Amino acid sequence: MASSFHHFDELHVWIDRQNMLECTSAVMETADVMTFTFRPEKPAWFRYLPGQFVTLELPVTDDEPVMRTYTLSSTPSRPLSIAVTVKAQADSIGTRWMFDHLKPGMRLKAFGPLGDFSFVRHPGEKYLFISAGSGVTPMMSMTRWMADCIPETDVTFISCARRPDDILFRSELEVLARQMSGLNLGFVVEGHEARHGWHGLRGRIDGAKLPLLAPDFLERTVFCCGPEPFMRGVRELLTAAGFDMSRYHEESFQPAAAPAAEEIAVRAGVATDADAQVAKVVFTMSGKEIEAKPGQTILQAARANGVRIGAACEGGICGTCRVMKVAGEVEMNHNGGILDDEIDEGYILACCSRPLGDVQIEA
Repeated sequence: MASSFHHFDELHVWIDRQNMLECTSAVMETADVMTFTFRPEKPAWFRYLPGQFVTLELPVTDDEPVMRTYTLSSTPSRPLSIAVTVKAQADSIGTRWMFDHLKPGMRLKAFGPLGDFSFVRHPGEKYLFISAGSGVTPMMSMTRWMADCIPETDVTFISCARRPDDILFRSELEVLARQMSGLNLGFVVEGHEARHGWHGLRGRIDGAKLPLLAPDFLERTVFCCGPEPFMRGVRELLTAAGFDMSRYHEESFQPAAAPAAEEIAVRAGVATDADAQVAKVVFTMSGKEIEAKPGQTILQAARANGVRIGAACEGGICGTCRVMKVAGEVEMNHNGGILDDEIDEGYILACCSRPLGDVQIEA
């Protein structure tokens, strides 16, 4: 409709605390992979870095929503919508709900975008993207942005899959390679059938295949994403080849290491024996005043006392448990799940924040 038209400079930036997402399409990529596209519930544009992720609040049950974190496969150079490309595993709960129930027109709450896995944060003169399965999504986000904004970028893009049918975005990548003179593609499959007509590399990426696909890989900045065993194999392969691992980056949702309780207690200026002080935590919205032991996070203290704070990764990564700290000080050991501007406003991540004395939390 004509009334829905807005000039770009009339729109505000999408803010997760103020604006939900509306699903606009759900497209099957393979038998177990779908791409879901979203627009803001109210007119806005998305500001993020290629390679970042969002956390979706999925109403899987009536009791409590399920939080799931997904990397954006879309590009911020096309900022009026975002997309996630997700794979449903045999034991999937949230993703399976999306496959079965998420339709255009439905609205979801989301957190983000956030994340450090982006060439913007770790620039190089030339890049090597290595992915397996749905780990290709951040690579697509970055490559799509490069195609729109800096098509002369030198990128070797290696995608590994079980079979040729499972290579995500293969047709689009081949189109992009014709548009980007510096984009070189490499596909590796574990197996194939006669119907595939496959004449490419077979097996798994190893010390013999990598130099064939990227002869100058030692000179490149590497981004890797896929299942943990795959990424571990790539790390070992590069290390054995003498690669400078300071130029290796991988997407991982593993929690950040937390300081020991004794260290937190020392920072808080309390004893570490059985008579150690406890911090008073006031949850202003719930009207509860509780005690948190040294080393206990705000999220742990909340759960132990019936105060609900939404959480997903519980490692300071996804930003789902962001709450306002009204008063007091905390020790926050996050892993990129909160912006500096949000910290300046007074927000903390409950999963990785430990009180350094009495605090008040808006929850």
